[in-house]
Amino acid sequence: MKQDRTIRVGTRGSLLALAQTEQVITALQSHYPELNIEKVVISTQGDRTLDRPLVDFGGKGVFVEEFETALAKGRIDLAVHSAKDMPMKLMDGLMIAGVLPRGDARDVLVTGKEAVQKEMMKVGTGSLRRRFQLEELYPQAQCVPIRGNVTTRLQKLRDGFYDGIVLAAAGLERLSLLEQKDLEYRYFSYEEMVPAGGQGIIAIEGREDDEISRLARSVSDSETELELETERRILSLLQADCHEAVGVFSEISGGGIVVSVVRSINGKIYKKREQTTVEMRLKLAERLAEEMIAYE
Repeated sequence: MKQDRTIRVGTRGSLLALAQTEQVITALQSHYPELNIEKVVISTQGDRTLDRPLVDFGGKGVFVEEFETALAKGRIDLAVHSAKDMPMKLMDGLMIAGVLPRGDARDVLVTGKEAVQKEMMKVGTGSLRRRFQLEELYPQAQCVPIRGNVTTRLQKLRDGFYDGIVLAAAGLERLSLLEQKDLEYRYFSYEEMVPAGGQGIIAIEGREDDEISRLARSVSDSETELELETERRILSLLQADCHEAVGVFSEISGGGIVVSVVRSINGKIYKKREQTTVEMRLKLAERLAEEMIAYE
């Protein structure tokens, strides 16, 4: 690669997206300190359309499509995504070039200090996956849609529009928002609330057979790659995107891998948690997907 070459990394403009992109840049420059890297902020359809729930106007592509077009046309060299926002099928010629070590994949219920959870009525979440699992945990809760970035949602909570909101722990941690003195944080275990596939993972998308993608590949975390591959395999077989009532989570532990799935289908809930060897993870993924499809 030419020494004066500048690598252009595409990112959304939210504080969380910029923080995640800085992590990618730091990882790349720790291995290749000579790199010149420039952030390119791209506005996506999901960022521009804030007056409607995401489920009403598209799937995962609403946060990714503009980046893929920019990659394909050479306007950027890499794109940084929250892995849970990525569609199962990428644009031809593109690939997930690498992933950073997974952050905390749990969901967190955030409330004001004065809130009493057992009396909580209105919970902000735009996720069908979170909604049906919350309703099991808190039958009295009323789940209502919420849009906006993390800081916007927290302000809506403070302004009294909601009694609580559910957010991803990894995003709160990356923005240093887990120690707000006026807020309470209730972490859900993976058994209580199965996360979205890819939650907590920062993914780097690039062009296939591209020198810059190979640089991203060299900083990728191998265990996180295996977990993401397992989760995306299940979602792909289900033909499910992030706006469906499906949770998928895998965790390499003790020489094996634990896979958790949950799905709400026609008012019925399928939920399972199993362990297998790392080598057999995709076989388990396929069987769990087949069971969920048959459960319909």
